[in-house]
Amino acid sequence: MAAIYSGIHLKLKSAKTSWEDKLKLAHFAWISHQCFLPNKEQVLLDWVSHALVSYYNKKLELEDEIVEKLWTYLDNVLHSRKLQNLLKDGKIINLSFSIAQVINERISEACVQKSHRSVSTVLSCCRGILSTPPLSIIYTAKYELMVTLLSKLSWLAFQWLTSEDAVTSHLFDVLQLTFTQYLLIQRQQINPNRVFGQVTSHLFQPGLLLRHLLMTRVWTSADDGRVRQHLSREIRNQIEAVLQAGIFPPELLPSYREELLPEREPQEKKKRALKTVLLPVSAVLSKLLDASFCEPALQVIIVANSVPLLYRLFLDSYCKADNQLVCFHMCTRLFGCLRISRLQEDLWQEKLSPADWSIELLAAEQLLSLVLSNNIYNVAADRIRHKEVQFQFYRKLAEMLVNHAQATVPAWFRCLKALISLNHLIVEPDLDDLVASAWIDAEVSELRTKKPQESLISAMFETYTKLRQFPRLFEEVLSVICRPAADELRLPVLSAGLTAKLSECLLELPPNQILDIMFLVMEKCQTLIIPDVQGDSDMALKLLSMSSVLHAFLFNMKCLDNNTPLPVVFRAQSLWDTMHRGVIQPLLNLLADHWVEKNKPEPWLEKVSDSVLLLVYTWVEVDTLLSINCSKYVSRLAEATGGISDSATECWDFSTLLPGVDRQCWKKVVGLSSRFCSTSKYCLELLMLQKIKKILLQTSFQAEADLHTLQQAAAFILHSGRSNVSTGESEPWNGNVSAISALTYPAAHWHLVVANLTILIPYLPLKDVEYVADVFLKTLSSTEAHGVSADQDSSITAEKVFKALLHSTLLPEMKVLHCAFVSRVVQQCWGVLCTAAEGIPDQPIRQLAAENIPWHEEVFSCCDTVAKVEAQSKNKHAKDEPSICWTAMEEIAQCILLSARAGSPITVEEDQIKSLLHLLEIISALKLDSLLPSDRTRCFLLLLSLVANTRPNVSCSKLLSLKFLITCFRLLTCLQTGRSVNSVFKVFHASDALEAVMSALFTASKCFADLLSTPDWVEFIQVIRTFLECFLQMIIERRQSLKLNLEKFTSFLANCKPYTDADRGKPWNAAVNQLLLVPLTTLCHVLSLYLQQQTEKNRQRTEMLSAFLEPAVLQTGAAIQLCLRNLTRDQPLPVAFIPSVTTLLKADLSYVGMGGFMKTEGKQKNPKDPGKYREYSHTELYQKFYTQILRELTSAGGHLQFLHSALQFLTVFCSETDLHPEQETALTVFHSVKQLLTGPEITIQVAQDLEMPLTELMTQLVETCTTEEFCVMMKLVLQGLEVSNIWKRNPKEILSAVTLIKLLLRCPLTGEKEKAFWFTSPQIITALVMQTKEACQDPLLVPTIVVHILETVAALLRQGEEILSNPHHVTLAFSILLTVPLEHLKMEQYGNIFLGIHEVLFSILQCHPKVMLKAAPSFLNSFHRLVVSVMHEGRQKGDRGSADEFDVVLKCAHLVERMYSHIAAKTEEFTVFSAFIVAQYVIELQKVTLHPPVKRHLTEGIYHILDLCIERDIKFLNASLQMGVREVFKELYNDYTHHHKTKKHGEKKYTA
Repeated sequence: MAAIYSGIHLKLKSAKTSWEDKLKLAHFAWISHQCFLPNKEQVLLDWVSHALVSYYNKKLELEDEIVEKLWTYLDNVLHSRKLQNLLKDGKIINLSFSIAQVINERISEACVQKSHRSVSTVLSCCRGILSTPPLSIIYTAKYELMVTLLSKLSWLAFQWLTSEDAVTSHLFDVLQLTFTQYLLIQRQQINPNRVFGQVTSHLFQPGLLLRHLLMTRVWTSADDGRVRQHLSREIRNQIEAVLQAGIFPPELLPSYREELLPEREPQEKKKRALKTVLLPVSAVLSKLLDASFCEPALQVIIVANSVPLLYRLFLDSYCKADNQLVCFHMCTRLFGCLRISRLQEDLWQEKLSPADWSIELLAAEQLLSLVLSNNIYNVAADRIRHKEVQFQFYRKLAEMLVNHAQATVPAWFRCLKALISLNHLIVEPDLDDLVASAWIDAEVSELRTKKPQESLISAMFETYTKLRQFPRLFEEVLSVICRPAADELRLPVLSAGLTAKLSECLLELPPNQILDIMFLVMEKCQTLIIPDVQGDSDMALKLLSMSSVLHAFLFNMKCLDNNTPLPVVFRAQSLWDTMHRGVIQPLLNLLADHWVEKNKPEPWLEKVSDSVLLLVYTWVEVDTLLSINCSKYVSRLAEATGGISDSATECWDFSTLLPGVDRQCWKKVVGLSSRFCSTSKYCLELLMLQKIKKILLQTSFQAEADLHTLQQAAAFILHSGRSNVSTGESEPWNGNVSAISALTYPAAHWHLVVANLTILIPYLPLKDVEYVADVFLKTLSSTEAHGVSADQDSSITAEKVFKALLHSTLLPEMKVLHCAFVSRVVQQCWGVLCTAAEGIPDQPIRQLAAENIPWHEEVFSCCDTVAKVEAQSKNKHAKDEPSICWTAMEEIAQCILLSARAGSPITVEEDQIKSLLHLLEIISALKLDSLLPSDRTRCFLLLLSLVANTRPNVSCSKLLSLKFLITCFRLLTCLQTGRSVNSVFKVFHASDALEAVMSALFTASKCFADLLSTPDWVEFIQVIRTFLECFLQMIIERRQSLKLNLEKFTSFLANCKPYTDADRGKPWNAAVNQLLLVPLTTLCHVLSLYLQQQTEKNRQRTEMLSAFLEPAVLQTGAAIQLCLRNLTRDQPLPVAFIPSVTTLLKADLSYVGMGGFMKTEGKQKNPKDPGKYREYSHTELYQKFYTQILRELTSAGGHLQFLHSALQFLTVFCSETDLHPEQETALTVFHSVKQLLTGPEITIQVAQDLEMPLTELMTQLVETCTTEEFCVMMKLVLQGLEVSNIWKRNPKEILSAVTLIKLLLRCPLTGEKEKAFWFTSPQIITALVMQTKEACQDPLLVPTIVVHILETVAALLRQGEEILSNPHHVTLAFSILLTVPLEHLKMEQYGNIFLGIHEVLFSILQCHPKVMLKAAPSFLNSFHRLVVSVMHEGRQKGDRGSADEFDVVLKCAHLVERMYSHIAAKTEEFTVFSAFIVAQYVIELQKVTLHPPVKRHLTEGIYHILDLCIERDIKFLNASLQMGVREVFKELYNDYTHHHKTKKHGEKKYTA
C-alpha cells in the first residue's frame, strides 16, 4: 500500500497535475494513515503556503475558486486535532513568515474594499496560527508584522461596526486574541521609543476609533451576544492597556518632562540640542488632531472622547509626588485639543450646537474630575513655586464657562462645581454672573439638568459655609434677584433640594451671619422693591423671590433659645420689628388701598398678595416659636393680644395674629387674596390654622363663642378654594410655599387639610366630614382610573396624600371620618350595581347604602361636637330607638339569605366587576380590626351580598370573576378576626351565612370547569378553605349556638345540590365536586383539631364534637367516592382530591384515637371491652390511594403540586402501620422515594422545594420501620454512592443517595437505628470522597453533585460531633475540599461551592477540636484556597460585573472574615501558625488590587490573626518576606496598629 501512495509529493509539485487533483491529494495525504511521506505534515504546510504566497506575488496564476479552496485547506489543517496532537507531542512544525505577510495584505485589501465577509477564511487561518504557540512565532518573532496585523484588524472591525450588518463574533474573536498576543510581545520589547513610534503610527487612531464605536454602538438583537456582553468590554480594556504601555511607559517620563515643563537652565537646553529629542506629546496630539483618518464630524467626537482617556492613562503612569506640574501641563495640552479651548482667547467664531457643547463640556468635566481626584492642584505650591500658573488656567476656563453659559447642558454645571471644589477663588470674580446664569436666571426644567444644577449650588453653599462667607454669597444672590428679570416666569429661587441643603448649612453658621443676610433682604425690599412695586409686575416678582428667601431662612435656621447670647436675641427682635413695620405693614396697606370688590385685580397684585401673606405667616410662626423656646424674647404678638378675646372676632379677622393691622384692613386683604388660587390663599389657610391652635391653647377654651369660632375657622380652611379644587385639573406640588399656582393649589390644599385633620375633624359638621370622605374616595378612584403611580417622584399630589391617609394609623382614630368613608364606599358599591339591579326589588346592597338610616349612632353618642347635635336633630328617634341600624341589618341579612335561596342574583358586566374590585382593594387597605361593630357587620353583609347575590355575565372574563370572588372571601376572612367579631352573629345564624355562601358557590363554580388546572383555581380553593376554617373555628371557640349551627351546616352539606344532582344522574361537574369537598374536609379538620385539644374536664364538649365528627368523616368519604366514580380505570388521581383524602385520614385517625369506629368480633359489648379492635371508616379508600400514589410517584416528574400532596398523604398513612396492605412495609415507600429522586425531571430546584415534605415522610418511615428495614435502607443508600454510577453516566443515582443521606440526618435517630447509621458513616464519607474526585473531572457535575456532597459532609460532621471517634474519618473531608475546583465557574455556582467548603471547614473547626490539634496544616491549606479564590474574584478589573455577581463576591469575602475570627478564637491550635497565615495573606494581596468593600472584609479578618502574632512573629515576617511583599505587610501592620489594635486596647480598658 505504501508503494501506491509514495508519489504524492511529486504530483503536488508537478505542473501536469490539475489544482483540483492536487487539493484532493493534499487532503487525502493529511487525513490518511496509509500515505507515507517523510515529514509529511511540514511538507503539506509548506506546499499550501508556497502556493498562496506565489499566487499573491504574481508568480502563479490561479482561479479564484482554487485560491479559496487553498485557504480552506490551510484553515482545516491549522484547526485539525491531528496538528494539535503532533505539536503537543513535541514535533517541530513551522510556517513561513511570508504567509503572515500574505494574511496581513488580504486583511488590508478587505479594509480597502470594505468587505469583511471576503476574508472570513483568512481570519480563521489567522486565529488558528495565533492560538497555536509553535506557529504563532511567525508573528511574535516579528514585532512589525504583529503591529500591522493588529492595525488592519482594528480598521476592519471599525468598518464592520459602522456598516448596517449584524455583528458576529468571528472577527472580534480574532481581534481579541491578537490584542492578547500583542500585549505579551509589547512587554518584551527593549526599546520604548520604537514601541511608541509603532503605536502612535499604526495603532493609536484605529484603537481610539474602535473603542469609541464599541462604547457608543446601539446593539440590536441581531448582534452576537458574546460581542455585546463580553468581547466588546475585553477589547476596550485591551486597547487602553496597549495605549498606556505603548504611549506612556515609565522610560518616556523624562521626554514628557522635557517637552511639557518650561525650560530653566540654558545648559540643559544646549545638551538637548546636541541630540535628537523625542517629542511624545506633540506626536500624540498630531495624530489625535489629524483630520484625515475619519470623517470630520466623527473626528470631533473621537477627540472629545479620547482626551479624558489619554489624560487618565497619563495619570495612571506618571502621577506621583513630584510630577503634579507635569500632569497639569499635560492637562492643558489635551484641553487645547477641544474646540472650546479656543473660546478662551476668542479664536473660535463658529457657533457650537447644544450637542457639540455637551460633548466638549463632558470632556472638560472629566479632565477636571481627574485633576481633582489625583490632587494635581495644590493652591499653596502653585502660588509660591509656580507663579499661579495653574490658577490662571482654571481662572480663564471659569471665565469662558460663565461668559458662554450653557444651562441646558448638565456637564456645564459639573465643570463649574469641579472648579469650585479646586478653589473657590477661581470663580469668585465672576460670582454674580455665575449666580445669575447657573441659578437665578437659569431655565432648567429637565431632571437630568436639575440634579447637576442643584449639586453645583449645594457645593457653593458648602464652600461658603466652611469659609464663613455665606453673607458674601447671598449678597450676590440678592443683587441678581434685584436686576431686571430676563424672563417674567422666573423659576423659584429655592427648590426642595436646595432648601434641604440650605437647612444643613444654616445649622453650621453663627446666628449673626444669618441675621446679616436677613437684614440684607429687608434692606433690599425697603429700598429697591417696595417703593416701586405698585403697578410693576417685574418688581412684584422680585418681591416674591425675596419673600421666599426670607421665609426659607427663618424656617430653616436654628431656633433661638435660652442659651443664645442676649445681643443676638435683641438684634433678632429688632429685625422682626423691622420686618413687621418696614415690610409687612406697608404692603398690607398697599393691598387695602387697591382692593376692588367687583373688578378683576391687576396681575401684580397677586404677586404682592402672595408675598405679604407669606411674610405674615412666617412672622406669626416665628414669633410664636421664639416665645415658646426663648424666655429672653419678648413676643410682640403676646403684647398686642394680651387682653383681647379671640372669640368675638370674625373668621376673616387676623388682627389678633398681627398687631398694628386693624380689622377693616384685614377684611379687604382677605377679600382680595381669596380671589387668587396661589400662595396667598394657602397662607390664609395656614394663618387660620394658627388661629385655631391659638384658641386651643387658651385656658377658657370651652366657651361657646370659642367653639363657634373654631367651627368657622375649620370650615374656612376646608372650603377655601373649593371651586378650584373641584375642577379636576391639577399638577404635583414640590412643597415650596412660594411656588403654588392654580394647578398645584389642589395638592397643597389637601396636603394641609389631611395633615391637620386631627385638629379640624372635631369642629367640622357632619356634611363637611362627608364632603372630605367623598373627595377621599373620588381621589382614590381617579388614581386607579388614570394609573397614577404614588412613587413617581418626591412631589406631592392629592392622590399620594389620600393614599397615605388610607394606610395611616390615624384614620381609625378619627371615628367620624372613618365611618363616613365606609358609608361612601358602600354607597359607591351600590352606585356601581344600581343600573344592573333595575327591576329587581329588595336589593340588600341598596338597603345597606340607604342614607336615612343612622348607621353611626354609636359614634355620635360619644363625640362631643356639633356633629352630634346635627345628627340628633336629623334623627329624632335616635334616642327612642337606639338600635335602628341593627334592626335594619337584621332585615338586610334575611333579605340576603332569601335572595340566595331564591336564586335571583344581579348580573354584572366586566367593567362593573373591575370597579367593585377597586373598591374592595380600598376596603382591604382599611384597618378592618378598628371598624365599629356596626361598620364591621355592614361590611360583612356587603361582601356576603356580593358573593351570594351577584353573578358575572357570560361574556365576562372567568379569571376576573374568580379574582373577584377570591378578594371577597379574603376580606370576609379578615372580618372574622379582632375585636367585636361577635357583632356579625347579631343579625343571622352562622349556619345560614355558610349555607348562602356555599349555595352561591355551587352555582357560580359551574362556569369555572375549564380553569381547574390554573393557579388561580388553586388559590380560589385555598381562600375558601381558609374562610370556612376561620368561620367554623369562631363558632366553636365563641360557642355561638354551637350545636344548632353545626347540625344545620352538616344537614345542608348532606342535602346540597351536588348530591341531589348526582342521585338524579345529571352530568358530573369537576369544579362543583372539588368545591363540595372543601367544606366537608374543612369541617373534619376543624372538628378533629379541637377534639385533640380537649381535656378530660370537657367531657361533654368532647362527646358533642365526636358526635359531629363521625357523620362528617362518613359523609366526606362518601363524597370522595362519589367524585372518584366518574374516573376511568387508568386515569391518574386528580391532584385536588389528595389533600382531601389526607385530611379525611387525619380526622379518621383522630376519631379512632378517641374511641370511635370500634367493633367487636362478636356481639356489641362494653366500650372498654378488651376484645374490641380498631377499624377505620374508609380503609379501602386509603389503601387504594396509597397504592395509586406509589404507582404515580415515580412518573410525576416536576409536578410539584401533586408531589407535595402525595408526600403529605404518605406521611400520614405511614404513621399507622395497621393501614398498610399485606406484605407492604416502610421499605416500599423508601424505594419509591429513591426512584422519585432518580427521575430525570427532578431538578435541584424541585428537590429543594420537596425538602420539607420529604423530611417529614422520612421521619415517619424511620420511626415506624424495624431495625432490619433501616439497615436495608442504608444498604440502598450505599449502593447509590458506588463510584461505578458515575462511570456509567448515572449522576441522578448519586444525587438521590446524597439527598437521602441529608434527609436521614434530619430525622431523630435513636437506639439501634442510630448505631446502624453512624456505623455506616465512615463508608459514606469514603464514598463521598471518591464521588467528588470523579465528579470534579466533569465541569457539568460540579454545580450539582459536588455542592450537595459538600452540604452533606458538613451536616455529617456537625451531627457526628461526639460520635465520629476516628480522626481519620474527619480528615478525609480535606481530600474533598482540596479537590473541588474554584475556577471557571459561573458566579452563582461559585458562591454555592464557596459556601459549601466554608461550612465543611467550620464544622471541623467547631465540632472536632481534637482533630484540629494534628490537622491544622490541612485545614489552613483548604482555607487558603478560599482566600486566594476570593482575592481573584474580588480584584479590580475593567468591569466588576453586575451588582448580583459582586454581591456574591462580597458574601464570600464576609465568610472569609468570619472564618479568620473563628481561627483566632482557637488560640491553642493556631497560635504557632499565625505568622504563616499572615505571610500567605500578604503574598497573595501583593499580586492583586482588591475592590474596597472586598478588601475591607479581608482586612478585618486578618486583623484577628495579627492579634495572635507576638513581637517575635512580626520581626520574623519583616526579615523573611521579599521586598515587594514586605512593603505590603508594613502597610497592613501600620493600619492594624493605628485602627484595630488601638480600638481593641480601648475596649479592654473598659473590660472588667
